[in-house]
Amino acid sequence: MSNSSFRQRLLEVFAVFAKLGTISFGGPAAHIALMQRELVEKRGWLDRQTFLDLNSISQLIPGPNSTELAIHIGYRRAGWAGLVVAGVSFILPAMLIVSVLALVYQKYAMLPFMQYLMSGIKPVVVAIIAHAVWLLAKSAVKNRTLLIVTISSFALMWLGVNELLMIAAAGALYLLWEQRQAMRNRFFASPGALALLLLASTQTITKADKGDGTVLHSADGLTLSQMFITFLKIGTVLYGSGYVLIAYLQTDFVERFGALTQQQLLDAVTIGQFTPGPLFTTATFIGYVLHGFQGAWLATLAIFLPAFLFVALVAPWVARLRSNRLIATALDAINCASLAFIALVALALCADLTGTFWQPTLAVLTLFLLLRYTWNSAWFVLGGAVVGAFGYWLNVL
Repeated sequence: MSNSSFRQRLLEVFAVFAKLGTISFGGPAAHIALMQRELVEKRGWLDRQTFLDLNSISQLIPGPNSTELAIHIGYRRAGWAGLVVAGVSFILPAMLIVSVLALVYQKYAMLPFMQYLMSGIKPVVVAIIAHAVWLLAKSAVKNRTLLIVTISSFALMWLGVNELLMIAAAGALYLLWEQRQAMRNRFFASPGALALLLLASTQTITKADKGDGTVLHSADGLTLSQMFITFLKIGTVLYGSGYVLIAYLQTDFVERFGALTQQQLLDAVTIGQFTPGPLFTTATFIGYVLHGFQGAWLATLAIFLPAFLFVALVAPWVARLRSNRLIATALDAINCASLAFIALVALALCADLTGTFWQPTLAVLTLFLLLRYTWNSAWFVLGGAVVGAFGYWLNVL
């Protein structure tokens, strides 16, 4: 690849992920759906199968899943420089927006206008996720057994099974099923090993959800170095959804150090949900509340740094993992379970749209347009924001 071609790819990576970081409202499932539409369907940077593989691998390592997916794609598009540029450009818009809102929050508290904006954006996000699930299912569900895996994973996660545990179990059990003839003579050994693995995973996830319970209030407040180390720890060990992040923040910043009040934590999470980009930029808000702009930047660096390191370790091996027959078999089921989890998120978001008539209508209209036309998703998100702003204007008048 020539230097000019490489620079062109790097600029494309920056531009695309900066745009996605600016319009990606709605959490990881929505981010993944936007990336699928922009990078697979529109730009053709990678095929659906590769996209599914990268998404599944991102689900299986600690950290913010959608950000890690962006980092993976950046690496595939422009090497090590692309890895860094994709992650930074995806995170940066959210970090800047949250920093400004944190400044406004310190002076004027919460902004009701943001709630109206989200009321218009949420139906659009639901439609974008539903459309992505439909397209990705065509590649992921390759046979009847994988269809059963998908439906079963969806049902079990709906009943409360932890999503990370379900994804890992789907891969392991499907691999055992596909290799049942070859493993017939070792039938009793393999389930025992699997049971131990699932038990260990359950214990790890339970501890991650609950924290260690230690209470260590800091009368003098949290120093910059203590805050940095705490966020670095969270970014290194956190598995699962953004709700697990909330549990960590509650344990460390409210209960252990006493650096935040319960209301400040709730406000931080609310800002993180109302703004585009990864929910982990909640750390940006907390950093600003504790130590101003310096704290905001350091908190953001600390919580996202492990994601870059984990992807850097895994990314060079992705192609080899897919070429290994056994790993590829497990990855097929992991893809289906991950897809089921995205569908479950979409269903949960749909439940929030039933309070009004116009929100489900907007979601259905958006889905119809997505299926019929290849318009840029940014226009749909912008349109939803305009609808929400119009609702705020009517309410004020």
